[in-house]
Parts: sequence; structure tokens; C-alpha cells
Amino acid sequence: MQRTLAHLTAIAVFASPLLRLERVEGSPAVYDSGPVEISATEKPGKGDAASPVERLDELVSLRLREEFDVPALRICTDAVFLRRAHLCAIGTLPTEEEARLFLDDPSSGKREALVDSLLEREEFTDYWTMKWEDLLRVKSEFPINLWPNAVEAYHRRIRTSVRKNQPYHEFVRNLLTANGSNFRVGEVNFYRAMQDRSPHGIAATVAQTLMGERVEHWPKKKHDALAAFFSQVAFKPTGEWKEEIVYFDPAADVAGRGKNLVFPDGTPAKIQPGRDPREVFADWLLRPDNPAFTANICNRAWAWIMGRGIVHEPDDFRPDNPPSNPELLDFLQAEFVKSRCDIKALFGIILKSQTFQASPFPVEDTPEAAANFAHFAPRRMEAEVLIDAIDQIAGTRDTYSSPIPEPFTFTPEDARAITLADGSITSSFLELFGRPPRDTGRLSERSLEITAAQRLHMLNSTHIHEKIRACPLVRDVADGEATGPEHVEKIYLTVLSRRPTDEETAKIDAYAETSSLQGKEFAADLVWALLNQPEFYLVH
Repeated sequence: MQRTLAHLTAIAVFASPLLRLERVEGSPAVYDSGPVEISATEKPGKGDAASPVERLDELVSLRLREEFDVPALRICTDAVFLRRAHLCAIGTLPTEEEARLFLDDPSSGKREALVDSLLEREEFTDYWTMKWEDLLRVKSEFPINLWPNAVEAYHRRIRTSVRKNQPYHEFVRNLLTANGSNFRVGEVNFYRAMQDRSPHGIAATVAQTLMGERVEHWPKKKHDALAAFFSQVAFKPTGEWKEEIVYFDPAADVAGRGKNLVFPDGTPAKIQPGRDPREVFADWLLRPDNPAFTANICNRAWAWIMGRGIVHEPDDFRPDNPPSNPELLDFLQAEFVKSRCDIKALFGIILKSQTFQASPFPVEDTPEAAANFAHFAPRRMEAEVLIDAIDQIAGTRDTYSSPIPEPFTFTPEDARAITLADGSITSSFLELFGRPPRDTGRLSERSLEITAAQRLHMLNSTHIHEKIRACPLVRDVADGEATGPEHVEKIYLTVLSRRPTDEETAKIDAYAETSSLQGKEFAADLVWALLNQPEFYLVH
């Protein structure tokens, strides 16, 4: 593939350490459709008739007015919303046809309708299963060592929960109180998918995963108290290789058994002889009025969609790391409890909000304003989403492998990266672009940084160039055929989910007149250049 003017333009953009979009001065507002004032003169009261979505926006707007004198959010264009909603809700690019239909739809309620449709798609299940498996450390090999049979059982349990939209409190209770074979009862792998299975190790994992707290910030006495609830969790092998039974052992000689114990909030708990302490802990944790449970999951949901938690990092709740908008977090908790822990309903409120639809360009360009969601913070696509997007455009599939050559690690040739159940099944691309190792379950395990090695891979690797050559946008062009405006539009809609601007069209036409490239080479050049733009590889 020749190095052309379009290539040099792409290199100039991609090579900068860009973590946000930059707009050329005087160019059309591709990303920003203008300001929308959200009425909020006082704190909403309980009797207000505002919808949950409106209430969310009021709380965000009120904070921005009070703290930063920001009168209005700037709202993204339809094309940006289409792409953002797809990537944040289902981890999948819109197709060319989907982009055309949405952009040409004149109806005022099309954004809300799009969100409703995305929440019901099969890709929603695939994408959010991947997210939960990152958190729950679904991985067969070192240091988790679930083994592939157990990974498959755990994956089926998580995926079924996401697909059926099981109430979150029911899902968590099943994880905390499960007993049985790790090959047959998927949820018992919650206790096996951790590096330290001692009572204190289990307590640390439970606190981080289900409460968003890190026990290294706790007093030792508090950590000891939580560990006591898991001191009668036992493990025993079976005759089947690598199978293990997780069970409650009432005969375990545990200090404090049958005595008054203490929950993490300091309230007393009494464990009766013969009662599984995990059930007592679950009863405490899953109370509707327990913020240790509801604040954590609401903050995680917000962080997953918005790219930053109201408490940041999402797994680091502590007194000296307060929420940037306490009223917003309280509101989300109240809505979550009202919905009986409906995760999908919570996602819907966030995705339909003006806050989610904010322009990626800062109204107030300060870290404090960003922490209060004055604009949508661009971030790089997750590794799995990025390679799936490239493969969707190119009509190709990558191959994935496991260090364990056995039937449960077989990956079909048409498998998308977001459907990979086992963290041990990987590829050089996924590793290069920061797929998490799933060793700790912390959000920080996933890297969204843009590195020099990633830039070079996108710019120069045979891996990417072969996909471009195989792409129907290139392959189906006749040799020597000029790339007309219809095909340029098709390329833009497929890669960037929007039509080219007049300025871009003029530049492409001018370049076509001076370039010796035609047909497949010209189309490949344009696809290559767009794949290397921040507008492609960022969620913006």
C-alpha cells in the first residue's frame, strides 16, 4: 500500500498523544449540535413530576450551575449519538444501513427509540456479559485457575443472568450463598475465581466486587469482622480432574462461631449455630436501604457508560474519596431500588439522558468540570470492541487461542472478541490494546491508553493492511474505477457512521484529481486513513 497524502494526514493525527477530539478551526460542527439549557433552578423535590431521565439531567445541570456557572450542556449531533449509543450499549458499531436509517429519520424521539432497541439486542447480552466477566475474574489459567470446564459453567450463569435481566440483588445472593461443583453450579466459581481463598482473601474480594471498597483502607478489626462471615466456606476435590466442591462446612472450628459478629457498617450480627454466615451477610448487604450495595452498582453502571464514576475509581469507595455529585448518586440509588434492582432500567435512564448526549467538547475545560460531567469524555474503544469494529468493516474475523488445548477452549472461527468467555483466550491484538488479564477484577486492569506500539500496528501492520484489502469497500471496487461521491459516502457511513462534510468532500475530490491512485488503491487509501483517525478509535 503506497504512502499517500491521505496516509500522511492520518499519521499526523494518529501520532499525537490525543486523548480527546480536536476540531479544525472553522470546520463544520461534526460532533456538536449546540447548547441545550436544562432547567434547574432549585433542587428537585419528592413531589416533582419530572421523569427519571429529566431528574438526572436536572441534578447534573444544577451542580454545573452552582460550581462552574455552566448555563447549558452542549449536545452531540445525531451521528455522534448513534455511534456513541451503539458502542456504549452493545459494544458494536452501527452498520451503514443503520446509520442511513437513523440519520434520515426526522422524528424527534428517535434517540430514545434507539436506546430501547439497543437494550433488546443480542449484542447487549454479549457485551455486558464481557463486562461482568472482567469484574468477576472469569479466567481458566494462572493466577485464577478456574479451568475451562468451570469457566464455561460460570460464563453460562453470568450470560443467562444478563440475557434474562435477572434482578441484581438475586444475582448477588446466588453468588454469595451458592454451594456445589464448580463444573456444574456456575455461581460457586465466585469463590474460586480469586487468588486468595482464605476468609480474609474472600472478604477482600467481596468488599471490592460487591461494595466497591478496598480492604487495604479498612482498619484490621473491620477486615477481620467481614472475614468471619466466610470462615466456614470450604473446598474439596472430587474424582474428576480439576473439579472442586464449594460448600458451607458447619463443623469448621471457627473463632467467633455462634457469637455476636459485626457487619461492615458496625451493626451487630449473630450467627446461629448451623446457619451459613454467608446468608446472614447477604441479608444485610442486600437490604434496599444499604448504600454499600446500591451505591456501588449504580456508580459502576455510570462509570461503564460515561467512562468515569461519580466516585472515581469505581472500586475505591472511602470517606476521603467522596462522590463528585452526591445528589446524583443518591438519585440513581433511589431509582435502582424503586425498579427492584433492574440493571437494564438503570442503563436506560443514563443512556437517554442529555448528560449522556453531551458534546465531547468541554464547555468548561477543567478537571473539576469533567468530574461533574460538563461534557462527554472521549475514551479509546476497549480492545475487544475495537477489533470487532475493524472486522465488521472488513468482513473478516480474527483468531483466538488458549494455552490449554482442550474442547472447552475451542473458539469458533466466526466468534467475536466480545463473546470470548475465558480471559486466558486471547490474541496479540487484544494484549497490545489492553484487554484486562482478569487477575483482580479492578477496573484499572483494563488499559485504554493509546501507545506508540498501538499506533504503529494500526498504521503499518500486515494484520490491518490485509483486512483493508479484504474489505468489501475495497474489494468490490473495479480496477481503475474512480471513487465517486456515492462510494465515498458509503465508506464514511461504514467507518465513521456519518456522511462526509462538504469540506472533507472537497479535499477528497482535490486529492483524487492529483493522485495517481484509482479504484481499489484509492478506496483502500481512504479506508486506511479513516481507521487511523481519533474519530474512529475513540468513543466520543
